[in-house]
Amino acid sequence: MKPHPYIPDTRPDNALGLAPQYYWVASEREVDMSVEPPAPVRARVAAEPQNVVLDLRRTAIVIIDLQNDFCTEGGWVDHIGGNYQADRAPIAPLQALLPALRQAGVPVIWVNWGNRPDLANMPPNQIHLYKNSGSGVGLGDPLPNGKGHVLQKDSWPAAIVDELTPRDGDYLVDKHRISGFWDTPLDSILRNLGVKSVLFAGCNTDQCVLHTLTDANFLGYGCVMLSDCCATSSPYFCTEATIWNVKKCFGFVTDSTAVLRALPA
Repeated sequence: MKPHPYIPDTRPDNALGLAPQYYWVASEREVDMSVEPPAPVRARVAAEPQNVVLDLRRTAIVIIDLQNDFCTEGGWVDHIGGNYQADRAPIAPLQALLPALRQAGVPVIWVNWGNRPDLANMPPNQIHLYKNSGSGVGLGDPLPNGKGHVLQKDSWPAAIVDELTPRDGDYLVDKHRISGFWDTPLDSILRNLGVKSVLFAGCNTDQCVLHTLTDANFLGYGCVMLSDCCATSSPYFCTEATIWNVKKCFGFVTDSTAVLRALPA
């Protein structure tokens, strides 16, 4: 299997695996598991609490929940009177950053709520999260404006915002919990791509972004939060606490401009 178009590939046709960083070479009489991985492509990024050196051949960006229900007029957050505009803050910096990352061969992975129509993968405690009084419009319920059902897979509410349409070669992962790793193929995709370090973006900073990042940390990935590519409609102290905790316990914090400056010309 050849990798997607923006990932450089010098592997033979009989390679088995997804990425130039991790594959076998098979023939009728032999399987070579000892293929030497490519040399690092280093990017030195200004960050806190320390600067980091990323290997672009072993780094991915994970973008979480930049969906119509959270970020677009007429979506679920707008319907319940939340500040959906706050969650749109990452759109502009990601519009500048993603083309440069793709050009550098960094995989782009979109992780979004995408529930089954019958909610068979959602236990009561998760349904309660969005419908805590037992009434109103929650997961799987139809929006009053007729645009679809809240965060239902393959619906307008669950779709990524128009301004950030995924490109050929990106990966899309449906999630069903606050963390993008729980009951999803995200960890398998990252490992099969040979990824060791992950850039994190999306919304909400203090909820799905944070808990996906912490799970990545527990799984052994190097975690870097892009502060200007994350947003939340929670009070500002939630963002402050999240950034403090990421720098203290779970990884590093930088922004898209620092990453752009570090990428090869």
